Amino acid sequence: MDKFVLYLPESIQFTEDQLLALCEQNSHLRIEVDTEQNLTIMSPASSKTGHSNAYITSRFFIWDDENPLGMVFDSSAGFRLPDGSIKSPDTSFIEQSRWDTLTEEQQEGFAEICPDFVLELRSPSDNKNDLLSKMNSYMENGCRLAWLIDPMEKEVRIYRPSSDTEIIELTQETILKGEDVLLGFELRLERLLSK
Repeated sequence: MDKFVLYLPESIQFTEDQLLALCEQNSHLRIEVDTEQNLTIMSPASSKTGHSNAYITSRFFIWDDENPLGMVFDSSAGFRLPDGSIKSPDTSFIEQSRWDTLTEEQQEGFAEICPDFVLELRSPSDNKNDLLSKMNSYMENGCRLAWLIDPMEKEVRIYRPSSDTEIIELTQETILKGEDVLLGFELRLERLLSK
């Protein structure tokens, strides 16, 4: 199984607690919710993609330890975006001042906030058009910087508000910079191509 969408009748509505329980009972799957509250169920990433995701997320945690500007999240975190959808980016970041506006209860559930930064790493099981749509959804909901890394097509798409998507070639020398969202952060991508 790569991915399927479970279309729910309007009479079936999950509460936040029920959806969290469903995700916890099915931790071997990634579950997201679209704007119509249908469930998108995805299998875990491949082992190689999982390794690459772990490497990427570890770089963010190391940077965050040295520059405590906010909260870093891995792919197990879900966020309820302003459009009502729930998404789980591979890596994400929220500035501390924005995170602190949430109550502890909101932080424990699917936080009702769009991350300032998101990163998606395309795996062989990901449909590219679905990922492009997901990236646009992040930006439409207030994300300030987003990266879609596509090792299969050897490209990186960089999304910023109010500008066209920048597409750069993914090479051994590619270094992504966090700009004004992730001050001082750099991600070297050679490891994604060498292992």
